[in-house]
Amino acid sequence: MFRMTNASRVLGPLLFSTLLMTAAPALLAQSTQVITGQAAFTDYSKEKPGTMRKITVADLPAPYATQSVDNGPGVVPRPAGAMPEAPAGFKVELYASDLKNPRLIRTAPNGDLFVVESEPDRSGDSGTVLVFRGVDASGKPKQVATFATGLKQPFGLAFYPLGPNPKWVYIGNTDSVVKFPYKNGDLKATGPSQVVVASLPGGGRLRGGGHWTRDVVFSKDGQRMFVSVGSHSNVDDPDSNPAEFHRADVLEYTPDGKFVRVYASGIRNCVGEAINPATGQLWCSVNERDALGDNLVPDYITHVEEGASYGWPWFYMGNHQDPRHKGKHPELANKVVVPDVLLQPHFASLEMTFDEGKSFPASYKGWAFASEHGSWNKSKRAGYEVIAVPIENGKATGAYQDFLTGFVTPDGNVWGRPVGVTFANDGSLFVTDDGSSSVWHVSYTGAKQQAGE
Repeated sequence: MFRMTNASRVLGPLLFSTLLMTAAPALLAQSTQVITGQAAFTDYSKEKPGTMRKITVADLPAPYATQSVDNGPGVVPRPAGAMPEAPAGFKVELYASDLKNPRLIRTAPNGDLFVVESEPDRSGDSGTVLVFRGVDASGKPKQVATFATGLKQPFGLAFYPLGPNPKWVYIGNTDSVVKFPYKNGDLKATGPSQVVVASLPGGGRLRGGGHWTRDVVFSKDGQRMFVSVGSHSNVDDPDSNPAEFHRADVLEYTPDGKFVRVYASGIRNCVGEAINPATGQLWCSVNERDALGDNLVPDYITHVEEGASYGWPWFYMGNHQDPRHKGKHPELANKVVVPDVLLQPHFASLEMTFDEGKSFPASYKGWAFASEHGSWNKSKRAGYEVIAVPIENGKATGAYQDFLTGFVTPDGNVWGRPVGVTFANDGSLFVTDDGSSSVWHVSYTGAKQQAGE
């Protein structure tokens, strides 16, 4: 609510009312109040569009302050009339449905939406990449096509070279990176896949390989390819478990697949990578470890410093040592980087992207958006939403906003699980949901419009 000031008295009631009406939609889209301290820890029942929270290292409980639980969701069919909820001024529509495990989504330079179906029947080589083109008068895609099939648990997808006219679509399989020939407007790959990286660490869930997603992004100058590889385990010590070799890392390659180095380490599972278009920095959306209690360890979103360690498995959030590795690697204690934005523990943060200010309110420009899939290791569910992360002058404030919620019924049944997020060329947001097998479309109308209306 506006408060009368000297300026408003000078301007006069009529002009002041005009300014209020002009500014209202953007103000309705965001809340300036930030919930901090212990109240910042939350669950699905308190996730409301526009709510801001900030968790700091000082807020973290001791390990085992609460008992570790197994509370995985049983996904139920979407109830009749149920829709995701966005802040006032935003419209939510069902764009596509009846998909097979839709996961990562990325926007091609020409505006087509590429959606990765990672493992529709878990047979091992059944992953598919779909292309969605346009939005018709009913809010549905004008055209849907299958770009490629026969992939091995694909997840990451990137266009290369960067810019308006890419020649390749790179795909991060669970055990390799491949590329397909591509030119703007192609709805189907015009040639077979070519191997870029023949072997990635692990091999995916189908071979008991732990975290199986592999995201792929290119540096802003196009000279470096970053591939994220999650850990094999929850907290196994890489010193004694060879399965953790080059796991829980972001690996750097050349675009033609030559291994360069471990770009950053100790990142348990950087599911989603993104390049901040304003700064050129690599960012990660990260799943942290389990079994230390309801409010440990926070998942996080952060820019990734070259050569840095983020602690896994020996430390977390700076020099906090995991009690399961007490006394190990004391030399790392003061070298572990604290992430930029601490999220709810067990959020399962997946794909992330950045708003470049094309159609959302200007106050969102430069913010990061990320999907929170929800996890099993918390007594009362949290996640199952899309969040927005304030960034000012290229740096995160440490807070985050509940942006798209409503995927859990009041009695705790989960019907939707956000996975992928991408901004279309017109600035609207598309969200994949592997709980309801759907893609949602979020646009800004500037009116006080509720989701689904």
